[in-house]
Amino acid sequence: MSKSNSVLILTLFVFALGLASCNSQKINAGKDFVSLFNGENLDGWVGNKTSYRAENGMIVIDPQGTGGGNLFTEKEYGDFTLRFEFQLTPGANNGLGIHAPLEGDAAYVGKELQILDNTAEKFAELQEYQYHGSVYGVIPAKRGFLKPVGEWNSQEVIVNHPHIKIILNGETILDGDYLEASKNGTVDHKDHPGLQRSSGHIGFLGHGDVVRFKNISIKEL
Repeated sequence: MSKSNSVLILTLFVFALGLASCNSQKINAGKDFVSLFNGENLDGWVGNKTSYRAENGMIVIDPQGTGGGNLFTEKEYGDFTLRFEFQLTPGANNGLGIHAPLEGDAAYVGKELQILDNTAEKFAELQEYQYHGSVYGVIPAKRGFLKPVGEWNSQEVIVNHPHIKIILNGETILDGDYLEASKNGTVDHKDHPGLQRSSGHIGFLGHGDVVRFKNISIKEL
């Protein structure tokens, strides 16, 4: 075998090892995530199964004037990383409840992370803490990173009580401590006893608009 061929084979071998290592890292990075939605039905979820339905691998909320209500995981979660994709319709308003009980307003007895069409004219004069990704009433999120309405957005929510980080389409839009942020009072000047909760249900909180969700998975920390 010539020297040049030996060098070529060695180079290809090193490249193959690097590729295998990269693929292994990708597999390991996702192996601890568990799907919260089987793509076929709402087994594992509780709440309003009339306005929410499983359709073509998505959870679709289609309230048809009923307000929407809530759909929660049967299981309770403490610290976690949650990944999901969502598709807004024009003017859509929803929420992601975390550390929530099954009764009461999750924005106060738990925590609500806004899911909202920031571009809608009717939302032009909301308070900062009401826009997409914000911990409602407590920590505002950065704006400008939602995809155009109708396109799919990807979001990651990392909760390590009392710290929370939200990544939208690859951009960190919120990174803070909700207890620290509220120690001198919340920005909406309301009581949020749920900020003290370190575990509870995860849920979608409907507000009367059509929103679609898919690829919902979680890794407990």
